[in-house]
Amino acid sequence: MRVWVNGTFDVVHIGHIRLLEFASKYGDVTVGIDSDDRIKSKKGLSRPFNKLNERLEFLKSIRYIKDVVSFATDDELVERIKSFQPDFMVIGDDYKDRSEEHTSEL
Repeated sequence: MRVWVNGTFDVVHIGHIRLLEFASKYGDVTVGIDSDDRIKSKKGLSRPFNKLNERLEFLKSIRYIKDVVSFATDDELVERIKSFQPDFMVIGDDYKDRSEEHTSEL
């Protein structure tokens, strides 16, 4: 089974690890992470704290993750997910009650 998780993962914390561990119970996890420019536009000029290449390397070292990819725009995110064709998409609690504008595109 193929599992998709995406986010910023700028400062990885125990909640991220628990999310990734949970996701890994459903299959091989691929994580999509925001580009540095995307983070700056959404979270401010002082972000990210850790650059894309560092976040990619850090996430790849976590045993619950099979692969990590990045995306710069909403459209690129949608295309990555469509191309990956996940069996499951796992989101964190902070997105539980949100509706996403691109959900219908998937």
